[in-house]
Amino acid sequence: MDLCKALWGVMNSYHKTMQWHELHDSTNQEAAEADATSSINIEATFNQRYVKQKLEHGLARIWQDVQQKVKLYLLGTDLSVFKIDDFLHVLDLVNKLMLIGEEFCNSKSEGLQDSIRKQSINYFKNYHRSRMDELRMFLENEAWELCPVKSNFTILNLQEFKFLRRSGLVKMKLSSTMASPQSSPAKLAETRDRLAETRDAPQGFFVRYGDHGNPFDVHQDEDDGEDVMATNGYDDEEKEENTYADDDSDDSDVPEELKQDFVDEKTGEAPVRRDSKKRYDKSRKFNNAPILTNTTLNVLRLFGKYMQMMNVLKPIAFDVVICMSQLFDYYLFSVYSFFATDLDMSAAADWGLSNKLKTTLKRINDNLILPEDSMMPNLQQPVQQMEERKDKVPFPHVSPVVDLTGNQNLYGLAERVVATESLVFLAEQFEFLQSQLESVIPMAKKAFLQQFYSQTISTASELRRPVYRVVAAKSVVYDHILQLMANVKWDIKDIMSQHSPYVDVLLRELQVFSNKLDQVGRHVPIPQPVYNVLWEHCIRLANRTFVEGFASAKKCSNEGRALMQLDFQQFLMKLEKLTDLRPIPDREFVEVYVKAYYLTDADMERWIRDHREYSTKQLTGLVMCGVGSHINKKARQRLLATIEDVEKLKR
Repeated sequence: MDLCKALWGVMNSYHKTMQWHELHDSTNQEAAEADATSSINIEATFNQRYVKQKLEHGLARIWQDVQQKVKLYLLGTDLSVFKIDDFLHVLDLVNKLMLIGEEFCNSKSEGLQDSIRKQSINYFKNYHRSRMDELRMFLENEAWELCPVKSNFTILNLQEFKFLRRSGLVKMKLSSTMASPQSSPAKLAETRDRLAETRDAPQGFFVRYGDHGNPFDVHQDEDDGEDVMATNGYDDEEKEENTYADDDSDDSDVPEELKQDFVDEKTGEAPVRRDSKKRYDKSRKFNNAPILTNTTLNVLRLFGKYMQMMNVLKPIAFDVVICMSQLFDYYLFSVYSFFATDLDMSAAADWGLSNKLKTTLKRINDNLILPEDSMMPNLQQPVQQMEERKDKVPFPHVSPVVDLTGNQNLYGLAERVVATESLVFLAEQFEFLQSQLESVIPMAKKAFLQQFYSQTISTASELRRPVYRVVAAKSVVYDHILQLMANVKWDIKDIMSQHSPYVDVLLRELQVFSNKLDQVGRHVPIPQPVYNVLWEHCIRLANRTFVEGFASAKKCSNEGRALMQLDFQQFLMKLEKLTDLRPIPDREFVEVYVKAYYLTDADMERWIRDHREYSTKQLTGLVMCGVGSHINKKARQRLLATIEDVEKLKR
């Protein structure tokens, strides 16, 4: 910094010298125009032009000397021992010096840029490698507990992103904030206040600091602090309201009569008392605050530091973007490996992984994750393979303090919600930064960033399905329901008016699940998308249990088919009181299957080809107990052959 200050003094003095000559020359020029024939004035004009030309030529030479001194200092200093904040400060100083050089003599400072780029790449690679190891440590020790932040928290509240609060990013986001129907007046006012910081920016270093001050003086930022944490789940306003309520609550020494709203003087009786106090409301407790953890905050802070480096050193911006994507990739892969793989894959035909999510997970596993069998270094490996090992991170393992096996806590649902929804929030913040990231990377590299957003960032919310399916599959004992259905006689002769007992058992299981879900919701907010996914999985699995149980019937009469319909209608009627999810998922999956029992053999063959969503066992059971029970053996064999053909097409 002292070197930059001294060099600024040299350039400012030179700039002032040029200014003096320009002012002096303009005064003499007026006198020369009044007496243009004088030989003295002609000589003076010639001298002025000579001095001006020499001064202009000296600009480039002065700046070249400045660059050389700073370059020697940078290359001779071991920046690898600097902390990230100190290193960013050095980059900011050099970047500011290059801006001064551009104003001083219109130079792009190629030599200085090249030297700082080399130093930055070496520093940043080592720094990023350390941060990835640190992230693994945080994730493996994370208890996945809710980190209380304010309801209006975004990355712009973090100190690491204060440079964006003065940039055009906030301005670009204002229109979308204004257009959003969910935008509160307070949020709009806050956004306008941040925009005000970007107005009326001063122009030119030599104009601002020519007569006093120095551009390299340290100025204390007014917004160095950050206020993002809520207190006991409340924002400041809410905390104040509850404090007043608590102050008013100590009325043990007040007579009961005075506590009443009013007393009828004629009867002396008090009306039904209405509690005027603010009651505790669990929806107010969480106050729609973002769901995130301490690790999430740490990753967001790293995003800010990485973007600061991009902001002051655009030549390595693309390398930094790749490293930012790796931070997100590892977070996503860890959440998946911790919370979406603790269920037997064979137990779920529809595992919930989309093709895009499968592709993303495979890419991360191949490019970023170090296989567990190669953890021990092998000195006989080629140098190239050893370098590739350095760029990979070991496979993450969930902390032993996280309980994913207890039925009472819905197999760690609270931890699963915090982990998955914090990933979704992280993806939303990454989307917020997209325009800023695109503005600093080369045009030829933008395709990578766009692909990352479309293939990876967009899959964060899709991870809800496999994570919460584990909870739905374990919370209700569907195998027990299948055993009860196997004991039902479907070849009855009379029309039944009472549904089968297994329906009540299934509904009781879902009622218990609903109660436990409410209990978890008292400790961790359960967003509506999570609620919907959980119930969707439970209902889909229940409906598949119905079809699987019906397909297991050895014999079935028309009255038995009517009982199947009665059982399912009873289930639907009671289910609608347990959940608000509409429409009921996979309702047609059961109803269409039961109706197929009444088809003729010709219609059945066409129906089998059109309904590939059913398994071979389910189709076979339909043929054997449905149309197959009253057709000849040849026709039945033809239908079974059709099922085999359909199964081959699925592979």
